Amino acid sequence: MKKYAALILLLWLVAVVGGRLLQLNPDFINLNAILQSPNAQYWLGADDLGRSVGARLLAGVEVSLLVALIVTIVTMTVGIAIGVLAGFYGGKIDQALMQLTDVFLAFPGILLAIAFAAILGPGINNLIIALSITGWVSYARLTRGQVLSLRYRQHVVAAESLGANVPRLIMQHILPLLISILIVEATYSIASVMIAEASLSFLGLGIQAPHASWGGMLRDAVRYMLIAPHYVLIVGTSLMSLILAVNLLGDYLRDRMDVRIEA
Repeated sequence: MKKYAALILLLWLVAVVGGRLLQLNPDFINLNAILQSPNAQYWLGADDLGRSVGARLLAGVEVSLLVALIVTIVTMTVGIAIGVLAGFYGGKIDQALMQLTDVFLAFPGILLAIAFAAILGPGINNLIIALSITGWVSYARLTRGQVLSLRYRQHVVAAESLGANVPRLIMQHILPLLISILIVEATYSIASVMIAEASLSFLGLGIQAPHASWGGMLRDAVRYMLIAPHYVLIVGTSLMSLILAVNLLGDYLRDRMDVRIEA
């Protein structure tokens, strides 16, 4: 399954690059092709405005991956910074930062994202901000726990006794030991962000027309489920395949990077 996951991801990346090279126009409207089934001209059929479902899928996955990567980078940076501060210094700093984290944990992440997206308004920039505000919590808790276990390890204490300052202790003696764990967490985060982006776009709070978004395409597709089932099936299957592939990649990285598993 993990080999198939890598193959699926590779196929999607090749398809995105190929779509760029072919300069497809996902916004081209052909009123004579409204809701057409897959055929020689439209390999994956046409939507309710006669636009190519295939071209819009490629445009949508490009936007989805872009949002997921940006949000993951932002949330990882913020979460690691908060987790390191809380775990390294402890005391009142740890209590204050963890209380802030608990506030965000008290609400489901998707509900907070919906609330912030509704306040900020639709659009890709506001979508990234809304998802970034709520996505740092898991990184903060994970990093804090790991730093607490590493803070008084012998190599850290030895470096501190030799005069290493705090930035050097963190950057050279603690963070390098967290890279594998954070990479695995980032992989799962990418899949979660893609689901959240599709959900918000489905609700009309994310990517706006005429820009392609898988969530927006699903919202349009469900209206014509009975007369054009190919539309919703193709979009839903595409989203499921990509999310499943990313999650399986995360499982693979977790198994490969887990030092407790014997080779």
